[in-house]
Amino acid sequence: MIALPRQMLVEARLARHPLRDPAGETRERLSARLDAAWKGRRVAVAAGSRGIDRIAEVVGAVAATLRARGASPFVIPAMGSHGGATAPGQAEVLATLGVTEASVGAPVVSSLAVEEVGRSPRGFRALVARDALEADAVVLVNRVKPHTDFASPTLGSGLLKMSAIGLGKVEGAFECHRAASRLGLETVVREASRLVLGRLPVVLGVGLVEDGYHQLARVEVLAGPEIEAGEPALLARALEWMPALPFPEIDVLVVDEMGKNVSGAGMDTNVVGRGVDGRPRADRRTTVRALYARSLTPETRGNAVGMGLADVVSDRLVEAVDPRSTFTNALSAMSPAMVRTPMHFPSDAECLGAALRLSGAEAEGARIVRVRNTLALDRLVVTAALAADVEGRDDLRVVAPARDWAFDAAGDLDRGADLLAGAR
Repeated sequence: MIALPRQMLVEARLARHPLRDPAGETRERLSARLDAAWKGRRVAVAAGSRGIDRIAEVVGAVAATLRARGASPFVIPAMGSHGGATAPGQAEVLATLGVTEASVGAPVVSSLAVEEVGRSPRGFRALVARDALEADAVVLVNRVKPHTDFASPTLGSGLLKMSAIGLGKVEGAFECHRAASRLGLETVVREASRLVLGRLPVVLGVGLVEDGYHQLARVEVLAGPEIEAGEPALLARALEWMPALPFPEIDVLVVDEMGKNVSGAGMDTNVVGRGVDGRPRADRRTTVRALYARSLTPETRGNAVGMGLADVVSDRLVEAVDPRSTFTNALSAMSPAMVRTPMHFPSDAECLGAALRLSGAEAEGARIVRVRNTLALDRLVVTAALAADVEGRDDLRVVAPARDWAFDAAGDLDRGADLLAGAR
């Protein structure tokens, strides 16, 4: 079995600002934006494929508030090409996240039909779901956070992106990404969202911000014309609260799970420090010499976009890949590097050995960090080589002393001794 330095469990002190009652906050803020004119309106409530904290409660609160004003809400998937680029698949993704007719009190209507709503000044088409166009009003519900494909102080992944790409379904997502290959994604999202928001019926956006513990911390409701000007403040708060790996240099980063519910890139590039082309990001805060991804989340339903960010993956991850869902997403986003299969091996021990060799580090003194996923950075398993980096810091504390890595007979990390199990 591979010889590894002893490991210890470290707890990180992150920004903590959880809302006591996210559903109540949503109802209160949305109610302030509704008047008697909403009575009788059919309202499309757009929800995406991200694993946002308490998302089913928030969507349910939106639906209940609309019903209380006499409106008739229904939920539509706004996730571009996710869910295998099929209408049933997109409804299934929402169900995996807890958003069903039974849970939110509104029917889920899933269709891939879109219509063109105009052409941008630079010549590309803007497309939007027919279900949204035919409704009397649209409410967008999405988390606002830094984007994984570009760095911008004013635009991230949020309401504007949902209107430009998520609501465009498969065809609209491809059109935006094709244009982005020439113009840059930030430019395309801005121009497409202006066309879409200008053509949709009455629009409200429910912008959500999570704290460092992946807990819902802020709900803001913006009218359509306010979204472009109001979203930067939400992005700034998300940037302020967003966690990061707490060490400047890591030989091997082990990510237990990756998936579309964690990040659009499977693993957040802002955390792992690699761009969607797999190369180091210029704005990286941490240098990761080798990255090992162990598995896919069940919620990603086989969509393994982002595995190309890793240097090594396990056989079990490769076996869980759904090629249709994965390749459709990559074709839509025009990102073939994100779905290239890295080298893979049957056991954790073999994968770790390969990652160590790629890092160039000696096993006994390697700086190894293990996390559950790139949204869960409150607990980390780190090797003894990082003990000096932890000592004396007020944002890190050791909660389990150094111990040997435990592998089972097959060479996999012993789940019974898994220090990250049940950490959240």
